[in-house]
Amino acid sequence: MYLDNVLQIDDVTVRKDIIDSHFVCDLTKCKGACCTMESEYGAPLKKEEIEEIEKVLPIVREYLSPKHIKEIEAKGFWEDKEGELLTRSVNNRACVFVYYEGEVAKCAIEKAYKDGKISCNKPISCHLFPIRVSRFGGDILRYERIPECHDAVENGVKLKVTIADFCKESLLRLYGPSWFEKLQVARRRK
Repeated sequence: MYLDNVLQIDDVTVRKDIIDSHFVCDLTKCKGACCTMESEYGAPLKKEEIEEIEKVLPIVREYLSPKHIKEIEAKGFWEDKEGELLTRSVNNRACVFVYYEGEVAKCAIEKAYKDGKISCNKPISCHLFPIRVSRFGGDILRYERIPECHDAVENGVKLKVTIADFCKESLLRLYGPSWFEKLQVARRRK
């Protein structure tokens, strides 16, 4: 169902800008800013993700700098802030799972996953970015705009790729192919 600014796909509300706005990361320009933004809050985690990461942490550590390993050893990789489970960051900046390829911040969990060393990917909140999930009687998907992603918007316009298309893999991971097909059908009808 399509309303003014939202699509309703099963019990998931999708804000219109997810299907209308363009976006494709350009790491050469942003340098992985979403993983290194200054904040006292890290990336949201699900309880089951914490359990998965704990199992693969020895492998993921292979990609991390001594500074990030030390932070994890001293404080752990996650924290509970006001009832929210979040990744820790180093000095309220880089996620503890950041490693660098040149000047670009990347995720060690994702790297280990893509290298075939572990079976779980990075947290879904990171995989979905720039989509954020809020809960209110079901999931609400919204576009989180940050200034550091200006080049990603321009890149998306140039390549004619919407946020929904850019995040297809993560949306499939979270909701499955049937849900994603319903999203595609609903957006064609709008």
